[in-house]
Formats: sequence, structure tokens, C-alpha cells
Amino acid sequence: MTPPRRSFADLVAEGAAVPTDGWDFSWFEGRATEARPSWGYARSAGERLAGAEAALDIQTGGGEVLAFALDTAAPARPGLVAATEGWAPNTAKATALLRPYGVVVVAAPDDAPLPFADGAFDLVLSRHPVVPHWDEIARVLRPGGTYFAQHVGPASVFELVEYFLGPQPEAGRRARDPEAERAAAEAAGLAVVALRAERLRMEFHDIAAVVHFLRKVVWMVPGFTVEAYEPRLRSLHERIEREGAFVAHSSRHLFDVRKPAHR
Repeated sequence: MTPPRRSFADLVAEGAAVPTDGWDFSWFEGRATEARPSWGYARSAGERLAGAEAALDIQTGGGEVLAFALDTAAPARPGLVAATEGWAPNTAKATALLRPYGVVVVAAPDDAPLPFADGAFDLVLSRHPVVPHWDEIARVLRPGGTYFAQHVGPASVFELVEYFLGPQPEAGRRARDPEAERAAAEAAGLAVVALRAERLRMEFHDIAAVVHFLRKVVWMVPGFTVEAYEPRLRSLHERIEREGAFVAHSSRHLFDVRKPAHR
């Protein structure tokens, strides 16, 4: 028997009640999907960790991706692993999750200098940094060290952003351009060994998933609240009920960057 359709109010209430700390997206199973990049970042990061001596994960979120990568690297984990996080609920969650791995989690604002010595790490990782601070990445890397990271690309999930905010200026669409980031990395003295980019299909199957996503990924629709966007949410709910899943596309790129060795 097909279960009865749930009301707009019930779905919105559910999406508004789910905790948003950490980067565990398992709640979305069955109600939203996102294709994953072909390179498999977390597993690839684990392979890099297996060959490192000292590693840093920048903006680790709740530590979930780093924990997976460390499990992949076992038993050949680095002797030193540190992580930074700027949002207090995530810092607490990452500390609890990563403590058994011996990871030091440091509370550090995303826009502040990294609280580590020059040349402290031979591997720096990051998954979806808000902004890559290339000068700081270059500073904490040892000569010959690697920055391996997956970044959010330009106009990511803009179908959803523009549904709520209307057409965005061209400058906003070009932000996070991988070639601009390549140039910034090279300006900081780093060598880009490889850069790959993909655009990936996303589907939202109910309005609860949309509400939770916008509460969790807060920069998509700044200041989002259910109350402020209730008419648009209701209209989108009716559209999903009538036409099926709301389709958007995420944008991702993978950086493999080296700090040149001393001559």
C-alpha cells in the first residue's frame, strides 16, 4: 500500500527540527540525492594520508570525512594529524569523533591565519573550504609537501539558490572559478599538479530535504528561515508533489598542489 502523502506543515517541521552540526548527510537518504565526483575524494585522501608524516585537515566540519580517510589509511597513518574548525558545534563534534584517532582539533576562525608553524606539515587536506587561503597553505606546507582538496565550484546548486533569491549577478556565478583559484595558488608560490572539475546532478524529493539543506549549508540562501520563505517553500512543495523531484547541479573541483622543494 502506498503511504499517504505528508502535509506541507509536517514536512517543513521535520526539516526544521533536524540538527545541522557536522557534515554527516545520511539523513537525506531516500529524500535527496547527489551524484559523487568520479575521483572519490575521501578514499583518495586516505591514500595520501598513508604516505604522510604530518597532516592537517583545514575546516574539518564534524570530522566525518577525515575519520573515513584515516580509516582508509590504517595502519599507515601519519604520526601527527591536526584539524581546524571554525564553528563551535562542529569543533565539539569533531573533537569527540577524532580523539580516538589521536587527532588534535583546533578551534580556528576560517578567515584567520592557521595556528601552526611554518613548514609544519607535508600534507594539507580540505574538503569544501569556504575560501582557500593559499598564502597560509603554502606557509604551513614543508618544501615538497602537498595540498590535496576538493573545492566547491562556481554556480553550485544555483537552480535552488535562484529559486529563492532570483537571478544572481554574473560575478556571483563566476565566484569559486577553478582557474581563478589555480592562479591564486600559483601566485602564492605553489605548483598545481592536477586540477579536475565536474558538475553533478542533485535531486530533492520533498520539501523537508530542501529545508534541512538550506539550514545546513547556510551560505546558499543567507539568512534562510522557514518563516521568511514560507510562500516560496509552499510553492516548491506543490511543484514537487505535481512534477516530481526538484533537480539542481553541484559543482566540484579537485586540487593536487605541490610546494616546490628547495633547490
